[in-house]
Amino acid sequence: MEYSPPPLFKQGPSALARLVFFVVLALALLISDARFRTLEIVRGVLGAGLYPLQRAALVPRDVFMGAADLAVTSATLRSENDKLRTKDLQLSQQANTAAELAAENTHLRALLQLSQRSTTQSLPAEIQYDTRDPFTQKVVIGRGAQQGVQNGSPVVNEDGVIGQVTRVFPLQAEVTLLTDKDQAVPVQIVRTGLRSVIYGTPKGDTLDLRFVPISADVQTGDELVTSGLDGVYPPGLPVAKVVRVDKQADTAFARVICLPVAPVRGARQLLVLHYLNNVPPRPAEEPDAATTAKDAKAKKGGKPADNKAAADKSAAKPAEKPAVAAAKPAEKPSAKATAAEKKTATEKKPAADKSAKPQATPGAQP
Repeated sequence: MEYSPPPLFKQGPSALARLVFFVVLALALLISDARFRTLEIVRGVLGAGLYPLQRAALVPRDVFMGAADLAVTSATLRSENDKLRTKDLQLSQQANTAAELAAENTHLRALLQLSQRSTTQSLPAEIQYDTRDPFTQKVVIGRGAQQGVQNGSPVVNEDGVIGQVTRVFPLQAEVTLLTDKDQAVPVQIVRTGLRSVIYGTPKGDTLDLRFVPISADVQTGDELVTSGLDGVYPPGLPVAKVVRVDKQADTAFARVICLPVAPVRGARQLLVLHYLNNVPPRPAEEPDAATTAKDAKAKKGGKPADNKAAADKSAAKPAEKPAVAAAKPAEKPSAKATAAEKKTATEKKPAADKSAKPQATPGAQP
């Protein structure tokens, strides 16, 4: 009789066989899911089924956070409320002052018959990604020619100038940031009104205010705004602040280091401005005084030279005629001398014959 264990103690396959089986099954599922995405539906169903359990597990955390929020003291709330009221009062005063200044500006412009400044239109945009060139400070925004973005439009945020649109595509645009080494913005100092041009630096972290005379009144902390003289940037946009001024005796210009007011690299949402400047076109360029004086001097010096050459010509012609006349009389006496010589020779010949007649031959009759 064959012995078999009771049903209660039956063990089935061995532990090693089960380990190998599950290892092979796990590898097959991993490979099939990685190559063919076979378990995405299973994961979705499991995630939807386990969501209530996850929310239930997070209930203690939500209760603790709510209790911490309720534990905020009334003193902190009062202090924050006072700060907000003070700020609201300051902003309301600034708004009233701005309204008064705008009305006064309108009245003065009408009194002086000056044209009003054109309003600046703005278009919101968002940075999508940086460009691939690590040596330039450029970003790409999600607005293009179809949305009204134009080449050269200034780009700002709530703090100040960010950059300028340098390339426009149908649905995107490339913006060169303010800190790029090839970017230049005409600015002026708010305190003194001194105008200059600010440039980016190769490192892309600071700005360089160039062409500032060493005798100019520039101090640390001065604010720089756009001057608006280039017709690209509207006047009055905040640009940078002066952080260091180096004046050396051996140079004609001071070295002024500035920092941008706006977070150039930290901004995400931007405004693209469409600025229309109603300034009349620039007149045609006239030659400068040095060029005009040089041309006049050349013309003035050329006429006497021509007159002198003409006088030399006219003097040369009469000189040639007497020379020819002198040559002709010289030829005539030579011809007369030849005739005289012939005559003398003919006269001498008969004389010679006469002298030869008495000498007769011997034996001739007298």
